[in-house]
Amino acid sequence: MKARAASSLRVVALAIAAAAALAACGKTPSTTAPAAGKLPELETSVITLERVPLELVWDGVVEAVNQATLSAQTSGRVVELPYDVDDYVPAGAVVVRFTDVEQQSGRKRAEALVASAEAASKSAEADYARLSEIYARKLIAKADLDKATERRDASRAALDSARAAVREAGQAVDYTVIRAPYSGIVTQRHVQVGESVRPGQPLISGVSLGQLRVNVNVPQSDIEAIRQHKQAAVVLDAATDKRVAAKAVVLFPYADPQTHSFKVRLELPEQETGLNPGMTVKTAFVIGDAERLLVPASALVQRSEVSGIYIVGPDNAITLLQVRLGHRFGDRIEVLSGLAAGTRIANDPVAASLVVAASRGGSNHG
Repeated sequence: MKARAASSLRVVALAIAAAAALAACGKTPSTTAPAAGKLPELETSVITLERVPLELVWDGVVEAVNQATLSAQTSGRVVELPYDVDDYVPAGAVVVRFTDVEQQSGRKRAEALVASAEAASKSAEADYARLSEIYARKLIAKADLDKATERRDASRAALDSARAAVREAGQAVDYTVIRAPYSGIVTQRHVQVGESVRPGQPLISGVSLGQLRVNVNVPQSDIEAIRQHKQAAVVLDAATDKRVAAKAVVLFPYADPQTHSFKVRLELPEQETGLNPGMTVKTAFVIGDAERLLVPASALVQRSEVSGIYIVGPDNAITLLQVRLGHRFGDRIEVLSGLAAGTRIANDPVAASLVVAASRGGSNHG
């Protein structure tokens, strides 16, 4: 009787200690003995030191690669402004339209001059052909043929000039319709409908969101390491380490004389990032590499502010240990303390907790 009572007290004490250890997430590690027979299968992995990039992080400012202010190239009165500020404009869409009375009249005058020049040229060509034939029969002097040649050449030049004037007049008509050079967002309208404009006057401003870049000011002490590696990324979400790798890193060859920092530009790929011009973002630059102890983020157990992970001992004993975490690398997280290289861990903390519960239940039943 006394032996059985003492054994029961030991089982209760062990259960209380195990529960306290799990609640404290590793402050007093709790090792559960294997149940009778084999434990349920548990997916595990052995963690090792891995070489990962060593990075430095600075703030950067997003800007659009394509941003422009369209200006008038002819005079007129604004009759159409289809888009307002913050409107999306597809490439090639009409953004401003002017009156074109003067330009259309100029084109008609130029076309009339072409018709006149064509008639004169046709007559001069016929005269030259006729006199050439007569001169070949030695019926006229060489001077007469030379005059016909001059009239022919002059008429050809006049026709070329008239055709050029038509092209110029047509271009002036085209200038009355302003089209978007690329798709983007209107940021500012400088004129209103009914307003008269002159050549060179700003009309409308916009930016394209299709291609973005980030400008970063980097201290001169770190610029050499960045120049050696030329690898960087924009961190979109620090919690999940969601980032966009820069397709090019451009280092400006001079420093700001006031701050002694270098300007670095990250060219981003043309993809949907959720970034907009003017935003401040975190940028991570590779300056080397280092050995880190990494574990899958899915293997971690989170209890309020405390993180833990289930380890599996040589005898299949499962222990929940508290760990201190560092940087995140994709779907894995660095462990700063609490684990050592070569430790076998449970990849699925939920399955590991079920095994622990089953083992504890089997022990209590015995």
